[in-house]
Amino acid sequence: MNNFLFKHIDNSGLIVFRIVFGFLCALEAIGAVFTGWIRRTLVEPEFTFSFIGFEWLQPLPGDWMYVYYIVMGIFGLLIMVGYKYRFSMFMFATMWTATYLMQKSSYNNHYYLLFILSYLMVFLPANRYASLDVKLNPSLKRLSMPSWCKWVFIIQLFILYTYASIAKLYPDWLDASVPALLMKSKADYPLIGDLLQQSWVHYGIAYGGILFDGLIIPLLLFKPTRKYAFFASIFFHLFNSIVFQIGIFPYLSLAFSLFFFEPKTIRDIFLKKKPYYNSDEVIVPKYGNVLVWFFSIYFLIHIALPLRHHFFKDDVLWTEEGHRLSWRMMLRAKSGSTKYRVIDEATNQLIPIKLDDYLTKKQQRGASAKPDIIWQFAQRLKEDFAKKGKSVKVYVRSYVSVNGKPAKQLIDPKVDLASEEWHHFKHHDWILPSK
Repeated sequence: MNNFLFKHIDNSGLIVFRIVFGFLCALEAIGAVFTGWIRRTLVEPEFTFSFIGFEWLQPLPGDWMYVYYIVMGIFGLLIMVGYKYRFSMFMFATMWTATYLMQKSSYNNHYYLLFILSYLMVFLPANRYASLDVKLNPSLKRLSMPSWCKWVFIIQLFILYTYASIAKLYPDWLDASVPALLMKSKADYPLIGDLLQQSWVHYGIAYGGILFDGLIIPLLLFKPTRKYAFFASIFFHLFNSIVFQIGIFPYLSLAFSLFFFEPKTIRDIFLKKKPYYNSDEVIVPKYGNVLVWFFSIYFLIHIALPLRHHFFKDDVLWTEEGHRLSWRMMLRAKSGSTKYRVIDEATNQLIPIKLDDYLTKKQQRGASAKPDIIWQFAQRLKEDFAKKGKSVKVYVRSYVSVNGKPAKQLIDPKVDLASEEWHHFKHHDWILPSK
């Protein structure tokens, strides 16, 4: 185990990855400003649906979220050039985590991955070459790193892709109906819009996605198939970038290839002036055992989290219980029609409300189809009327369609959601069975 984890290898892959990672972090942050994402998601809403338990995390008032993201982008650039690396990496990780937890309307697994990677990168010696830190303090310079620095990425990716592949093994994906639904909104794309409506494309997406996610890591690890797998990755991720427009994730995924190719290859392409480290030296640090225990527990948690939905009653596609943090990517299309009935407890009178008075259009979609957001909005209504001196009950009549199927009632209309508690590890009986 010591030979496997603590044998020193050339660090070219990690150094180049740091440069690319920092650039992509800066691009994600600054891009959010110029694409209007911050305005739509964090500025325009009266409040945001944060992760339950983090309701206190809300966007800064006014236009301060623009400043927040610009500062985050600056930290990304500092990571790229390797200046005050650990501090810059920690600050980016903390700021990104805050924005990740404060809003669920734009939740996706890519934000979750960036959150995980950012904290992992804090502990990695990614600034030991081609960095301002080394230029200012030459004693930091190293040509090697312990082997575990490479394997934490590979194991993390193996968990991610394996669960993403397994999650697709259900009827609505296997018959290509979900890809067909996802492609409907792409019909107006120039040049490829009509092509994306073809049934053979839908089956290609369905089964190509299963095979790519399930096989890409083993194929990249196996030297005879590595180049072919890399070219397949380029096609796969560029397709996702163009069709699904999911920000930096496709390019970050391609950057992970740096850990699969020989360090000499990476050095010859990107760091031609860097001396090549070629030694089998094993250096076991004093904290070696602590490191092994830490990563053992860390990966066990990441293996367990995507399995938790099996311990909830009913189907995760319906209840959403155990959906997040589980690498369940673009697996279903949900739409809903939901009405909130607010009853004044003192007079038993119905108080009419309009969702437009509280929520943006994007938030309304979540508050119409996702049980946790529906519950949070019921709590919000209760708090809002309490400030006006009124004690209210909140009932919800919600009909939801999953993957284009006939809409079914999602929430028990007889239950006052304002008086219900949220349980992170228990099924909520006010979510009606999926049938």
